[in-house]
Amino acid sequence: MSDKKANQPEFTGWRAALWPIHNEELKKFLPLAFIMFCILFNYTLLRDTKDTIIVDAAKGSGLIPFIKLYCVTPAAILFVILYAKLTNFMKRENVFYAVVIPFLIFFGFFGCVIYPNLAAVHPDPATIAAMKASYPTLVGFIDLYGYWSLTLFYVLSEIWGSAMIALMFWQFANYVVRMTESKRFYGLFAVVANVALILSGKLVKYCSKDIQQFYATKEEAWLMSMYLMMGSVVIFGLVAMALYRWMHTSVLTDKRYFDPAEAGVPKKKKEKPSLVESIKLIFSSPELGFIALLIMSYGITINLIEAQWKNQLYLYFAGDKGAYNGFMGDFSFYTGIFTILFGLIVGSNILRRVSWFTAAVITPLVITLGGTLFFAFIFAREHVDFILQSMALNPVTAAAFLGAGIVIFSKGIKYILFDSTKEMAYIPLDDELKTKGKAAVDVIGGRAGKAGGAFVQSNLQMLLVLLGISSNASEVTVTAPYAFAIFAIICVLWLFSVKGLSKKVAAAVERRKKESKTS
Repeated sequence: MSDKKANQPEFTGWRAALWPIHNEELKKFLPLAFIMFCILFNYTLLRDTKDTIIVDAAKGSGLIPFIKLYCVTPAAILFVILYAKLTNFMKRENVFYAVVIPFLIFFGFFGCVIYPNLAAVHPDPATIAAMKASYPTLVGFIDLYGYWSLTLFYVLSEIWGSAMIALMFWQFANYVVRMTESKRFYGLFAVVANVALILSGKLVKYCSKDIQQFYATKEEAWLMSMYLMMGSVVIFGLVAMALYRWMHTSVLTDKRYFDPAEAGVPKKKKEKPSLVESIKLIFSSPELGFIALLIMSYGITINLIEAQWKNQLYLYFAGDKGAYNGFMGDFSFYTGIFTILFGLIVGSNILRRVSWFTAAVITPLVITLGGTLFFAFIFAREHVDFILQSMALNPVTAAAFLGAGIVIFSKGIKYILFDSTKEMAYIPLDDELKTKGKAAVDVIGGRAGKAGGAFVQSNLQMLLVLLGISSNASEVTVTAPYAFAIFAIICVLWLFSVKGLSKKVAAAVERRKKESKTS
């Protein structure tokens, strides 16, 4: 289990390519992978459901950028402040429980109590309509009030993705996994965990479409779907907490798997800095600055693509809530399949065999090429109408499925390469930067990326109003050139950030090696 052993090329053949894990390492690897499985299973259910209920309630995806900009981003900032406070007076293990339990309580309560009684908890539709007529410039904020419970569900679902995946799991993994182990572990974490996308995708599809045969109306079937999906979220959340507890009682107590000295844990307890001091520390770290740029670049670029794509999906399904959510279940299923195949056959080998920079630069290159292809189709689809007609396809159908393919490909590579290389960049940093620094970068940075994409979309919609263009399918063609220009600029910035961070990672690794030898 030593670093020296981990560096030996003892694996050959299929074992080296597909499963480079020592048998004695399974006690450490498997529970970590299954914790990520549970978290990602819940994230997929919440991600697919939050989009469906908002798109259905608001009759389109126009409210989503507004929620991301004015609700999700402030909530992410508040979460980081709360998290920083918790780390000041609670043990690392207890912080995990303190974060997870409130989420599970809300999602269980929402599925069993709030959603079945939306008419009772929401304002009267006539009142909302009158408010919109009286204050047309505040329509977005009035919709937030009118759908307040759905908005809250959307916000907490988004924070779950950032808090639990990017922060709570990866911070724990970076704390207990050695740098030499990370090259073998991290790619396979994503492979094992993405089985969750397959299973959760199937559950979403069953709850959205197959279950309808047992009920008289679609609304009754959808209500039962919410019971099943939110109940699953609670169950898998409890399993994740049980595994996390078992890691602390049965794995981290064994120095073969975890040595506090190697992890950079100080022997003497230091006085923890205040939140303001922590923020100053974060902004004084070039490594964290580059990681933040990577996260924000991914968030903005993928959101610019997805915003265009989801508009096409809504048009394609003509407002059918069950069909839309069923498609998103299939989307998650095929994302999981592609991620596992890519991770096993290509991704994990890339992480082990090439430099950090080479592995990290693949994701921005893929999204740059995929996004350019999607925008090019939007620009030129009038010129390919005759080809689509010969294939019995209309432009909306073609855009919906082309966008799905590009997003699946991009997310699969992101889960294996982007997430793994980003987390590797944290390992050589000191313990303070791994905790509060990572909290601010991953949660606020991730939300800032999505908010940036939402800000662009909101302003493009405003541009349509100023140009006197009505909201219809043609709006995508009108705003696409502006969205693509911003997309291209962010992609270039992303590539430069990867290059800059690669130098910092190499320097940090050397610094930690010297510190380890000295100690």
